[in-house]
This record gives sequence, C-alpha cells and structure tokens, in this order.
Amino acid sequence: MFDEKKALEAMAVMEQGRVVFLDDQLALISAKYSHALKLPMADSIILATARQYKATIWTQDADFKDLSSVKYFAKKY
Repeated sequence: MFDEKKALEAMAVMEQGRVVFLDDQLALISAKYSHALKLPMADSIILATARQYKATIWTQDADFKDLSSVKYFAKKY
C-alpha cells in the first residue's frame, strides 16, 4: 500500500544529500579499490566517493565489512 507521508519523508531526507560526478580520477581510484579489495565495481565507486568526501558508509552489505570509512551492521533475520 502506498503511503504518501512516508514517501514525502524519504524525499526530504534524500534532498539533504549531495550529487557527486563520477569523474576520471574517482573512476580510477574506484578501479584500484575494486582490484585491490576484490569489491564489485559499484561498491568500489561508493567506497571511493565516501573516502574522497570524508563520508561514512552505513551498510548491511557484507562486501564492506572491515573497511575504513564504513559502519557495517550484520543483517538480523
């Protein structure tokens, strides 16, 4: 069921974010992380972006476990 209030709250949170361009330098750093850390390319882009902008990644994605710039929380079933 669609909940308009929750959708508007989610939009408000997303508007606080920042759009970052994936330039050549960030792509190269991402590729290096992907190779060195055996990360999927999308994950390495996220990691490189977070590190470049001194941001923290909050995730339950085990690919990020034990990496700096990451707060990892295991999924609870």
